[in-house]
Amino acid sequence: MSTSTISVKTVAGKDAGKVELDADVFGIQPNVPVMHQVVTAQLAARRAGTQSTKTRAEVRGGGKKPFKQKGTGNARQGSTRAPHFSGGGVAHGPKPRKYDQKTPKKMIKLALRSALSDRAAEGKVVVIDQWGFEAPKTKDAKAALSALGLTGRVLVVVDINNDTNAIRSFLNLPEVQLIESAELNAYDVLCNDYVVFSQSTLPGTSVTATAPAPKKAAAEKTAPEKTAPEKAAPEKPKKAAPKAAAAAEVLPEVDAAATETAPAAADLPEGAVAANDDGSAPEGYEIKGNANSGLYHVPGSAFYDRTVAELWFASAEDAEAAGFQLPPSQREAAESEEESN
Repeated sequence: MSTSTISVKTVAGKDAGKVELDADVFGIQPNVPVMHQVVTAQLAARRAGTQSTKTRAEVRGGGKKPFKQKGTGNARQGSTRAPHFSGGGVAHGPKPRKYDQKTPKKMIKLALRSALSDRAAEGKVVVIDQWGFEAPKTKDAKAALSALGLTGRVLVVVDINNDTNAIRSFLNLPEVQLIESAELNAYDVLCNDYVVFSQSTLPGTSVTATAPAPKKAAAEKTAPEKTAPEKAAPEKPKKAAPKAAAAAEVLPEVDAAATETAPAAADLPEGAVAANDDGSAPEGYEIKGNANSGLYHVPGSAFYDRTVAELWFASAEDAEAAGFQLPPSQREAAESEEESN
């Protein structure tokens, strides 16, 4: 098992930091027999199994005995729908069935990790900071592939909630296959020459170097300082602004409980307050802020209940003044509504 560090790229093909690939996912010895068995089972499960023929009992007609039992010189017959008659039923013909094979979950996971490790060993795993397409354009998608130096068949792993423009941009490219991060499997990895992840879809990794320095205005607003729950911890260097921290966002596979921190009062942005001791929202503050992603969430939104608030704001204006933004999908919906009005 080996670890490797690769460069994080932008859609323009420039370096945006470094990321260390998880050795358990990208650094194991590929198990070829397991990959073969899992791929075979996956292809078998795709078979429809809907082929069907009629037996002599299902064919219409043939209820009358064609001729009398004796005296004709012919072999005795009871129906003209027997299999040896034209128009008769089929003997031992196919019937609807399932071709599914039972495959252990551990074997499926091992096959996926083996396929990803094989691509990583060949240097064909690419990580970008984010797609960031302002509008769906196939031209921008082709330019991004060219800038990244990707040729042949490319598997692009997307976040269906946040990569809407990227998904619509790649749809018209026949050499590109799109797949949601939760649906990633060994067969699709092996069918493509390159696998492209974004920071939000890369499985089981930790960022070792951040993106280039942010703008001066954003750099002045720093993320909360980490402190221990009971005793004070020594002061640590301040993080980059929320917008820049989004490029080095911790992935979903990382334990969320291990990364939650309590903000120091001196480092709170203007207009923000910390949560109460029991984790509840202060009175009059209902908008949640997440310093790692640089996003804020309003009550009733899709991510509100799933977000652990590090900061609280009284209004959306206070959150945006502190450098926080709505999630991309909600931001597009709000802009569309403003244009229609």
